Amino acid sequence: MRLSIRTKLFLAGSGLVAFFVGFSLLLNNLYLNEYYLWQKKNILIESLEMLNENYQGDLETIGLQLEKLERNQGLNVYIIGPGMELKYNPAMRLFGMGGPGRKGMEMTLWMHVLRSDLWQRPQGEYRLEVVEDPRLKTNFLLLTGRLKTGELLVLSLPVAAIDESTAVANRFFLFTGLITIVLGGLGAYIFARRFTRPILELNELAQHMARLDFSQKYRGQTDDEIGQLGESINSMSEQLDRAINQLREDIERERRIDQMRKEFISNVSHELKTPIALIQGYAEGLKLNVNEDEESRNFYCDVIIDEAGKMNRLVRDLLDLSQIESGYLQLEKTEFDLAELLRQIVEKFRPLLNEQGVDIGLDIPGALPVLGDVGRIEQVVINYLNNAINHLDQRKQLRIKARRRGEKVRVEVFNSGQSIPAEALEKIWTSFYKVDKARTRAYGGTGLGLAVVRAIMELHQNGYGAENLPDGVNFWFELDFHQSAT
Repeated sequence: MRLSIRTKLFLAGSGLVAFFVGFSLLLNNLYLNEYYLWQKKNILIESLEMLNENYQGDLETIGLQLEKLERNQGLNVYIIGPGMELKYNPAMRLFGMGGPGRKGMEMTLWMHVLRSDLWQRPQGEYRLEVVEDPRLKTNFLLLTGRLKTGELLVLSLPVAAIDESTAVANRFFLFTGLITIVLGGLGAYIFARRFTRPILELNELAQHMARLDFSQKYRGQTDDEIGQLGESINSMSEQLDRAINQLREDIERERRIDQMRKEFISNVSHELKTPIALIQGYAEGLKLNVNEDEESRNFYCDVIIDEAGKMNRLVRDLLDLSQIESGYLQLEKTEFDLAELLRQIVEKFRPLLNEQGVDIGLDIPGALPVLGDVGRIEQVVINYLNNAINHLDQRKQLRIKARRRGEKVRVEVFNSGQSIPAEALEKIWTSFYKVDKARTRAYGGTGLGLAVVRAIMELHQNGYGAENLPDGVNFWFELDFHQSAT
């Protein structure tokens, strides 16, 4: 049978109380009577010494002491003169000094005195013994001593009174012992309950921790060892919670990294497969002289060059993205005029825009001093422009706008065209994500341009984003306005 620690403490405490009560009762039964008799013997001896010191032969001088001994100690006092005459007994105090004399003295006491040899012993000596009264069948504790006046002092005490006192004491102790056992058991139960409550709480807390639930805490307020144990468990719970959460985050991060690695390999393989196949096919055609005319050979060469350019852009974007996300790329922030940079980029794109019949509009103030890496910001603007050009609809409207907003400068690139699905607005910043894969392939997109924008702007610690408008899509980014230029 498995007992709880509370039950064990209760049984141990109750058993200990019962043991000591029973042991004390046994000692009382065995030794209380003897101890009580020994105490009475000492009282008789002290009474003899006191009377021997104060008695000078005149009973009037010790009358009060004799009365105290008889009333308080329950003694019978007898004083016998050298001529065997009875000079004092209890009856004389009750009936006067002329009361009953020798005839009133118990025969047993008188015979004991006659046989006593104390008359021949030095003054101050005494004899202490237990004698029996044959008539009453009662034992008396009898002390006979020689006073300095030459008289004999006899002190007697019924042993029955001692036995009765002992029996009463034992009965009272038995009664109080039973009460003590009951109260002791109740106290042991209360103690065991209070003592084990924090232990049970700690056990429950440990079970929660075993289930990886670290929300529970030990609430005890004591400063003892259990309180210190509770604080240690709380500290361990917090550390385990942090460690397990960190482990979960690490596992999730590793899982995401592994998933990203797989997706990266799949995406890169997919992006490289088509141009490599085209380059290989057209190169083999050139080698085998499938088409002998100059125009066909030039077409083959243009395809090879175009596909090689796509592969080059893919690799370049991958390298840029890898350097930025790995933290190896350090920004070279300087103050520059963002408005002037935008105008220069538009002029570079002007021939392409004119060739495609794009209606471009600029809304740029005279100067916009900002702080940033001019090379990387140029890359962001170019990626936005390429993305806008590739997604123009038949209206072919493209707008570039720049404005100061408080401590920020916001650049917006708008293109007329189909809106981006709401669920894709956050995904377009992910590497290799393409809203329309067929169209992206048609214009040679890699799905990395906006991912590069995201990485650059996060490195600048500035905002970026895209929003659908009624007639197209608006991409934007922000830079810090340079205060010293104001």
